[in-house]
Amino acid sequence: MNFPKELKYTKDHEWVKIDGGTVTIGITEFAQRELGDIVYVEVETVGETIEHGEVFGTVEAVKTVSDLFMPLSGEILEFNEELENSPELVNEDPYGEGWMIKVKVDGELPSDLLTSEEYGELLGQ
Repeated sequence: MNFPKELKYTKDHEWVKIDGGTVTIGITEFAQRELGDIVYVEVETVGETIEHGEVFGTVEAVKTVSDLFMPLSGEILEFNEELENSPELVNEDPYGEGWMIKVKVDGELPSDLLTSEEYGELLGQ
């Protein structure tokens, strides 16, 4: 499986791309494979400040619905509107076109973010 080295990861299978004070967040290749065909992504928290560990949205697949957990504290600036009409982008390109939200970081990044190597070990890769 693919775990880009420039990203950070959570034990809940989200990825974080750090770009200054703004981060982009999505779900990992492992998560989208486990969920199966994604049919809907819901994020109604744009403009809100969400704390680390809180739910910021949900992903609906053919057989299940899964919560999305905030990997850090911050204000949600943007939702990837392409996912409204094309939620399958999460399956096709989870680290690129399938990104979910952009966040303005509030304070320090949490210490529980994993490197690609640590995330791979978590999954037994």
